[in-house]
Amino acid sequence: MKTALITGGTKGIGKAIALEFLKKGYEVVLNYDSDEPAALAAQEEFNMMGYCPLLLRADVSDEAAVTAMMREFFSVFGRLDVLVNNAGISRVNVIQNTTCDEWDRIFAVNVRGAFLCCREAVDKMLGNDGCIINVASIWGEVGASCEVAYSASKGALIAFTKALAKELAPSRIRVNCVSPGVIDTAMNSHLSSAEMEDLIDQIPLGRLGRPADVANACVFLAETPYVTGEVLSVGGGFGK
Repeated sequence: MKTALITGGTKGIGKAIALEFLKKGYEVVLNYDSDEPAALAAQEEFNMMGYCPLLLRADVSDEAAVTAMMREFFSVFGRLDVLVNNAGISRVNVIQNTTCDEWDRIFAVNVRGAFLCCREAVDKMLGNDGCIINVASIWGEVGASCEVAYSASKGALIAFTKALAKELAPSRIRVNCVSPGVIDTAMNSHLSSAEMEDLIDQIPLGRLGRPADVANACVFLAETPYVTGEVLSVGGGFGK
């Protein structure tokens, strides 16, 4: 049976991604960092649907924690078919009020986290036709006012995806990226009703994205064997 590890897999987009892979028959591991009650609630919700995902706790920006998580993963499953680097954080602030600590923390989770997870996973994916999927953002493509650090981190993740895809292609490991647009999750809760309506007006398909829209794109990339190095925008045409 194929396996999938989803970082940040107990909430929002990550939780939706986990559900779609469970539906496809994958053994799924949900990584989370600090919110254990939410992680246990997500696991219980999946259990009620008849699925049994495993929870593994780790701050993906922490090298030792990622190494320990991967060691535990491989001790249980022995192989990894799909790694989804979904864990991410954002910060809304003008640049002159953005501290170095805030900048560094965003890059630590959004970019360093993907790097650490990939580095620990690659050797075990060799020969399995493995697949790595990085979850970026439309802001990494077009930029967002008052989200300079977040936009820069997601742009870096896109560049990381393209470079790693070329590096790992000879080893039959594919690396792709999904780039969500405006998705209806808690990450957008800071937006006012007027701001949200303005964003919706800019979306050609006329609605917010759903976490399931991103999840379906991830499954597509995982199960399409001749696609690598791509950035798949999931935004209803937003920003195009």
